[in-house]
Amino acid sequence: MTPYARNQRRLLIASNRLPLSVKPKDGSYEAVPSSGGLVTALKGLSFSDYLWLGWPGVDINERDRESVDKALAKENAAAVYLDQGLAQSHYNGFSNGVLWPTLHYQSEVSFDNETWDAYQRVNKIFADRISEAAADGDLIWVHDYHLLLLPRLLRERLQSQKKRCAIGYFLHTPFPADDFWRGLPVQEQLLDGVLGSDLIGFHTDEYKANFAGACGSHIGAEVEGDDIHYGDRTIHIDKYVAGIDCQRFADTIDDPEVQAKIQELETQYKDKTIIIGVDRMDYTKGLPEKLEGFRAFLDQHPEWNEKVLLIQIAIPSREDVKKYQDLEGEVSKLVGQITGKYATPKSTPLLYIHRSVSFAELTALYSVSDVCLLTSRRDGMNLVASEYVACQEARHGVLVLSEFTGAAVFMKPGSLLFNPADADGLSNVLYEAVTMEKEDRKNMYEELRSFVTTNTSAKWTETFVGELMKLQ
Repeated sequence: MTPYARNQRRLLIASNRLPLSVKPKDGSYEAVPSSGGLVTALKGLSFSDYLWLGWPGVDINERDRESVDKALAKENAAAVYLDQGLAQSHYNGFSNGVLWPTLHYQSEVSFDNETWDAYQRVNKIFADRISEAAADGDLIWVHDYHLLLLPRLLRERLQSQKKRCAIGYFLHTPFPADDFWRGLPVQEQLLDGVLGSDLIGFHTDEYKANFAGACGSHIGAEVEGDDIHYGDRTIHIDKYVAGIDCQRFADTIDDPEVQAKIQELETQYKDKTIIIGVDRMDYTKGLPEKLEGFRAFLDQHPEWNEKVLLIQIAIPSREDVKKYQDLEGEVSKLVGQITGKYATPKSTPLLYIHRSVSFAELTALYSVSDVCLLTSRRDGMNLVASEYVACQEARHGVLVLSEFTGAAVFMKPGSLLFNPADADGLSNVLYEAVTMEKEDRKNMYEELRSFVTTNTSAKWTETFVGELMKLQ
């Protein structure tokens, strides 16, 4: 894709973490690309001059920062340095201890002033660093719930420096219904912070409407269609469908080593119907619900016990947080119960992988799977659904998708939807998936393929940044 017009302006991207891992090497440092939903979605970035700013993920000594800065500069990135304790209080304390559960419709959220202070401090540090790096006319794109206060703080600093920069903000999680949102003691400050933007983007119309409703109800903003009038400014809000880089998966599948791995897996599991699950170890992803539903399927359809294999990849996440440790223990217990009851000397219906897997390995597993099962209790979008479709041109696998994912809004015509809280309902929809006729699989797949190849990561970035340019 050709770069955007008027490309003399830079695009500054702000996210809590850089899309790179900083590692020591030969007395210096190197920056290695990392993974994640935001990184995946921004693979389509085609702006010719951009700078990505964020925390490098580790505490860097003052004496090493020059070396780190040089390594990051080679990757169009710059560090926002944070003290380790402050970073953890902001990230694990407020962002993931308060905001993450609230945004995902979880009740019983515990608020405390110490982590809220850390959240405010980190957003101010980001605002200082980014306003310093910005030049008059730059575009600034702020990402996700870790930086809800940043747009307002940025606007104040840029105005005092007489810099005119369009500010965009995109929320990668759901925005919840008001019964959940208004429970936050600081929700008015957070709304005011986001409304420092010129453009605010959401995955779905539902999330957009929930946000607009909160602004109207709690801070006196006037909502008019896709515009929010607040103070002396008008902020545009809209839906932007995030996607993936389909070509990257196609190229990986064509790689001879990956082809060899695909053939090896197909030979190994030639008599099995493979169900793939790929999730972070997070309570929003519905892993216990998935395992309970799968257990119900095995109970209700014993003829499938030796013919089906669920390969569940559970990527470790926030392992120093007790709630996540408890979840891992619950999942491990369910895995043990299922394999203990249904495994035989000849086969097992469940293969549990609790680690990250390489992109090539993941692509091969997607390619050989007959069903993809996603059981999220709430999800912003869930790009795993799109990744699976991108790898299924030959097999026409069935996507079994929780109705609470953002992806379900768009992929409903080609998927089997269910409520993850209903184990019997999940069992029924799994049975429908594994027994579906080839022609029906193909027809449903074509619906999904059309959506995934149209709504790519490149289109997402191009559409959002193009709209932001118009508002400057």
